Amino acid sequence: MTPSTPSVIIGLTSCLLAGMILAAPNWLQAESPATIEVGAFSTAPAGGPWPDGWKPLTFPKIPQQTTYQLVKDGDRVAVKAVSQASSSGYTKEILIDPKEYPIIQWQWKVSNILKAGNVAKKDGDDYPARIYVTFQYDSTKVGLFGKAKYEAAKLIYGRYPPLGALNYIWESRAPVGTAVPNPYTEQVHMVVVESGAAKLNTWMIEERNVHDDYKRAFGAEPPMISGVAIMTDTDNTGESAEAYYGDIVFRKKPE
Repeated sequence: MTPSTPSVIIGLTSCLLAGMILAAPNWLQAESPATIEVGAFSTAPAGGPWPDGWKPLTFPKIPQQTTYQLVKDGDRVAVKAVSQASSSGYTKEILIDPKEYPIIQWQWKVSNILKAGNVAKKDGDDYPARIYVTFQYDSTKVGLFGKAKYEAAKLIYGRYPPLGALNYIWESRAPVGTAVPNPYTEQVHMVVVESGAAKLNTWMIEERNVHDDYKRAFGAEPPMISGVAIMTDTDNTGESAEAYYGDIVFRKKPE
């Protein structure tokens, strides 16, 4: 993140609003698939094009952008991200019911951690790898003051920002399982999934229950999931980072 937040956060979350409905209508629930592929990067050719729906996310006030490429890494195609005092991401707009598909599963690999990374501080709010999950604005879940803020944001950006976001991160030193508000805004909650250098250069398969994570973070039932983003950023710390992102899917909870 950058000290120009909250405009960056609003810009990020606005870019992740729903554009494609993936949840089936009620009469099809029994036939709905067990998984929804959100980022099928392994099926794409090295060098691109990207899987359908994925698009760059850049911030006007941050001049240096992280580079993202579809590359062959061993026997798989994955997204390679390289950040040098930079910040940008790739996003996909979706609409998924977290009650039906509460489990997000993804793969990632990190080449280095950040010396100055710190989930508790604004100047340490950089990570070699992070996965954003945003949740759709629901006017029934906010008060009058909150509604006024969202209406104002819609006038500026042409759409409502999400009601909230979960940010799954590879942190430098905070213990795995740490869950705290983002130092810039309580609208985004950070969840430490990996930490430190012990697992560097190793492909990791991660799994989280976004439904339960949202309830713990915000104390309420989550609205519809509206988007997913990958991001490698080092603009606050001025450091460099390299990471790889594999496939991202949502799954139903096992019976």
